[in-house]
Amino acid sequence: MRQLTHLPPPRKASAAVHVCENPAAAADVVGATCPPLVCLQGQPSAAALTLLRHLHTHGTTLLYHGDFDWDGLRIATALLHRVPWHPWRYPAADYRAAAAATPLAPPLTGTPATAPWDRELRPALTELGVRVEEEAVLDDLLADLAP
Repeated sequence: MRQLTHLPPPRKASAAVHVCENPAAAADVVGATCPPLVCLQGQPSAAALTLLRHLHTHGTTLLYHGDFDWDGLRIATALLHRVPWHPWRYPAADYRAAAAATPLAPPLTGTPATAPWDRELRPALTELGVRVEEEAVLDDLLADLAP
C-alpha cells in the first residue's frame, strides 16, 4: 500500500488488466510474457483496491474472473461496487461449460448470491448445484493470457 501511495503505476499502464480471485500460477506458467494480471487471493485487500481504482481511473479496462460459487459471486459483487470491471469467462455460459468439464465438482453449498453482471448466472448455479473453483478452469484462463 505504501508503494502504491508513493509511487503509483504509470497513468496508462495497460489497455486491459486481467483480475482473478485465485490463480497466481499464471506468473509461473506464462512467465514474463504474461499480460498484466492482478490476483486478489480472495477478498481484495486495501492495496489491491487502490491499485485497481488507480488503473480504472486512468483508463484501464478491468477483466474479472472468480470462483463459480456463492462466496465467489459475493466477492465479485463487492468488488464491482468498488471498481467497475467486465466479466472474464465469468457469465453463465462459462459456468455451464466448466461444470460439464468438471465431473467431480463439489456440491454448491451456502446462501445464494446474485451476479449483477449476468442475470443468468445465479439460476445456472442453482440449477446445476456444483461449485467450480478457478483452478478447475485454469487452462482456459492461462490460454487467454498466453501471447
